[in-house]
Amino acid sequence: MSASTSGRLGWTVFTPPIAAVVLAISWGSHPGPLAASLIGIALMGSVLAGVHHAEVVAHRVGEPFGSLLLAVAVTVIEVGLIVMLMVSGSGETATLARDTVFAAVMITVNGIVGIALAVGALRHHLANFNPEGTGSALATVITLAGLTLVVPTFTTSEAGPVLTGSQLTFAALASLALYGSFVFTQTVRHRDFFLPVPTSTPGSWAGGEDADGDTHADPPTDRETWTSVGLLLLSLLTVVGLAKVESYSIEDVVAWAGAPHAVVGVVIAMLVLLPETIAAVRAALLDNVQISLNLAYGSAMASIGLTIPAIAIASIWLDGDLALGLEPLQLVLLALSAVVSVLTVVPGRAKPMNGIVHLILLAAFLLLTVAP
Repeated sequence: MSASTSGRLGWTVFTPPIAAVVLAISWGSHPGPLAASLIGIALMGSVLAGVHHAEVVAHRVGEPFGSLLLAVAVTVIEVGLIVMLMVSGSGETATLARDTVFAAVMITVNGIVGIALAVGALRHHLANFNPEGTGSALATVITLAGLTLVVPTFTTSEAGPVLTGSQLTFAALASLALYGSFVFTQTVRHRDFFLPVPTSTPGSWAGGEDADGDTHADPPTDRETWTSVGLLLLSLLTVVGLAKVESYSIEDVVAWAGAPHAVVGVVIAMLVLLPETIAAVRAALLDNVQISLNLAYGSAMASIGLTIPAIAIASIWLDGDLALGLEPLQLVLLALSAVVSVLTVVPGRAKPMNGIVHLILLAAFLLLTVAP
């Protein structure tokens, strides 16, 4: 490996393969406390390496393609994890997809958005972003969540929060259509609406010519880029694989604490979304809050728009009902999050208080998941 590649990638070259070895050794096991701790260390290393390689690739391809790449990659692996857990029959599989997708939406819309806005505004006085692009992303997320998670609660053709075959088919096709339309808008038709807002001073709307906000390093070479692509995919695979191995320990702790089984899905969703969270915070620190919002809303969108169609297809072979409709308490939290998100996005800039409000909503979700 060249000196340039080693200097740019460093320890992140070796961490994903080591984590993959740990995954191969531990796969299918039920680790004890010590083994679970070692697996957790490998998991965190893989998360940090994945973030680094995503940033290298994003630097090469530019925005918003870099954010889109990370969001889709993580979500594709997340879908595989959900299907894997449903097939294994561990826990309450009927509501596993719903609980995982809802957790991903709440973590992205309130957690990633909240911490990015708080960090960005505290560091730069105000967090600036493009309301046109961000607003269309939020509208797509709300529509996707409404059609796939809210509507099933109120349908009457089937007993319980379950869709009929035709209704599930429509929800899957609508999800794909909405997600595909947004990706076209984000990357082709109105790409400029999703680029970082240039600012000459913190909190101002004027700006210079540096659209990507990065003038401190040359773009990576082709070799570095392709190396990072491969290591990013390996990192994401090991993150989800190790999260599944850790899920047994998490289930033991949840059962010991007497908490609802939905907590398992929340913890795993938080682990899987760690790469995007770290990447969003780093972007916010550099005054690129638009990238943070691209990651957050793009991840929420992909979690629904890709997961629901995949689960709809998998349900053909899976036993039991697929309960997608949210419970009343979850509906209230989703409605609050939607209203607050709209009020946050419309001005195009945010104060630290906006981020704090979102983080309080995330805290309420976490508390009420453990103690509904």
